[in-house]
Amino acid sequence: MNTSIRNRSLTATALALATAAVLTACGGQSGAPAGAEARTTPDATPADAVKDPVVATYDGGLYILDGESLDLAGSIELPGFNRVNPAGDDQHVVVSTDSGFRVLNATGQALTGIEYPGAKPGHVVRHAGKTVLFTDGTGKVEVFDPADLSGGKKPEGRTYTSAEAHHGVAIELSDGRLLSTLGNEEKRTGALVLDKNDKETARNENCPGVHGEAAAAGEAVAVGCEDGVLIYKDGRFTKAEAPDDYGRIGNQAGSEQSPVLLGDYKTDPDAELERPTRVSLIDTATAKIRLVDLGTSYSFRSLARGPHGEALVLGTDGAVHVIDPGTGKVEKKIDAVGRWQEPLDWQQPRPTLFVRDHTAYVSDPAERTLHAIDIESGKKLASVTLPKSTNELSGVVAGH
Repeated sequence: MNTSIRNRSLTATALALATAAVLTACGGQSGAPAGAEARTTPDATPADAVKDPVVATYDGGLYILDGESLDLAGSIELPGFNRVNPAGDDQHVVVSTDSGFRVLNATGQALTGIEYPGAKPGHVVRHAGKTVLFTDGTGKVEVFDPADLSGGKKPEGRTYTSAEAHHGVAIELSDGRLLSTLGNEEKRTGALVLDKNDKETARNENCPGVHGEAAAAGEAVAVGCEDGVLIYKDGRFTKAEAPDDYGRIGNQAGSEQSPVLLGDYKTDPDAELERPTRVSLIDTATAKIRLVDLGTSYSFRSLARGPHGEALVLGTDGAVHVIDPGTGKVEKKIDAVGRWQEPLDWQQPRPTLFVRDHTAYVSDPAERTLHAIDIESGKKLASVTLPKSTNELSGVVAGH
């Protein structure tokens, strides 16, 4: 983790002045409401809750913004390298910290007392009304109903511990089956499926370097491999082979509106950092992979899906590329930020795409800006300049 992160936070006065200045420059409101400095006591809720909050990390903390106006509601000091993911309801965000997963009440601008401790907290997956946490340092999987977070206490839920700790991921299906990856610190090989009683019902170890997951229409679930994708559907595994001997698909984005998954695509196993220009479209019905060349590179924080299943990719050309997943045609490009290049260190900031409903949120750390863009029209709905550069970007997402 980055040991140079500072522990000091903005005072309420400095934050209000900074917010007023930047929002006025961007044509927003005059600033955050009085007393908007975020609270850090469990279950604290201010008089005016933040509407549909968006959460961005910065070096040493979290910014909480109004999802419509992008007004900066407040900040929370939180040292270390932090990651953020939707918790699965309309109030909370899961924060991956140095010591484990913590739950942020984003509407109330407060870290709750709900924690899932463990070394190297990793993937957070939402599907079929359940949220699943995977802790890489222990191999532990924890499943809960995000609706239970509103009570302020740690939800009761299912737990499972992998045979060996590894950088993994898990997802619970609507009928209670649990798909979880297989591997150890040396290598990762595939996935298994457990029933409600944790009895193994399926296994496939033909997925070298397994990483990431996504779910498509018909509850087809895929995990990425170094030679394609492993698909689990209707009780069995199917392999979608990459067109190259080494064709790594490590990050995917799915939509219930489409049987086709969006993935990255890398072909150089020896690269210090490969900057690919092609993305993959994985048809879970046919187990076929189509490659689409965007003419620009992208990063692992560039993939998302639109409200109608559109495949969205934030390119280093600064545009959001909107792809028809059925045909692979790039239907349009939406100008979002300036040109950028992916840094060598994966923890370093880079423009990031977060999509909720019909709105694409795009950050530009170099300019300290964040934009809300209507996906259909391509129009920028709101913009804000923040006191510090941001890194990760997420928000509340309900109804998954």
